[in-house]
Amino acid sequence: MDKKVIREWKKVFEADLGYIAYELKDMVDAPAVVVLNGPMGAGKTTFTKRFVSENDPRANTMSPSYSVLSETPNILHGDFYRIEQVEEILHLELSLYLEEKQFFLVEWGEKYIRTLNKEVPEDYNFYSLTLSINDNEEQSEASSRNFVLEELSNID
Repeated sequence: MDKKVIREWKKVFEADLGYIAYELKDMVDAPAVVVLNGPMGAGKTTFTKRFVSENDPRANTMSPSYSVLSETPNILHGDFYRIEQVEEILHLELSLYLEEKQFFLVEWGEKYIRTLNKEVPEDYNFYSLTLSINDNEEQSEASSRNFVLEELSNID
């Protein structure tokens, strides 16, 4: 799999997430799968909620703790934290959920990229968004994050 860095954002605070979401939507070729990577507490779910609300302010995003998939008219959100085997993804029938969606945001999906590549429609482009907490700061909601957006290609 090849990765190409498209954009990096440094010292991102929660107040900046709307801007990051807006810019990301402009940079990726939709329809797109965006796999969110980062440690627990890095802000993957917080970013996803902002991304969804920037697209559809009326959307009520569900907590990913309770479901593997949640959707709005234009976005599918997957949280694969509890997925233990590839077969669980196959049983989700993702292609049915992705009809007419522009974005599929997947938390904890990095180890399933090859499976996702086979399960989503062929016209979807793949990206990785890695979030990291700045090392020189204590981990808290007020800590800044770094974001790196990469385009993924040649996924086998």
